[in-house]
Amino acid sequence: MLGIIDYNMGNLASVYNACSKFTKNVKIVKNTDDIKDLSRVILPGVGAYKDAMEHLNSNDLKNAILEFAKSGKPLLGICLGMQLLFESSEEFGLTQGLGLINGKVIKFDKSKMDEDLKIPHMGWNKIINKKNPLFKDLTNPYLYFVHSYHIVTSEENIIGTTNYGYDFTSAVNKDNIFGFQPHPEKSHNNGLKILENFINI
Repeated sequence: MLGIIDYNMGNLASVYNACSKFTKNVKIVKNTDDIKDLSRVILPGVGAYKDAMEHLNSNDLKNAILEFAKSGKPLLGICLGMQLLFESSEEFGLTQGLGLINGKVIKFDKSKMDEDLKIPHMGWNKIINKKNPLFKDLTNPYLYFVHSYHIVTSEENIIGTTNYGYDFTSAVNKDNIFGFQPHPEKSHNNGLKILENFINI
């Protein structure tokens, strides 16, 4: 069973509908007891990092996610959900994250970008990808982005980079933990293929 975690920070319906194209064994979960019995988990998210972590902590979802990650079963973070996998974010002051992957979340550096580039980074852009199960049958796909902050992490965790004024990390994988900065559920066939690949791991 694939579980999509509901912590009041994302458009769950679009993720659910996209995943439902490939499996009927998918449900939205918010109960911590339900998470441990899942075979794989997606942590979606749109919004502020600090608010997200406060909600995860107040509902004890943080501990449930950490325990699931220790099980070795696949976990995918999308957009804000990906950023929460890391140690901290500088958005609205320093906030501690889940710490499942080493690294931090920083704002785009306008000093490194052309003046005509706007923040947030919004729209279609290309991921230059490494070989990884989530990129099966895909090469440098275009995906849909909406974000003002991005990840800084160790090279060994990076499976995809994207250029927006400068190169930034747009996809990660450490052991059973995966993350995508863009929204696969909003990225038509390329995004659907990524979700299918995750479901088939």
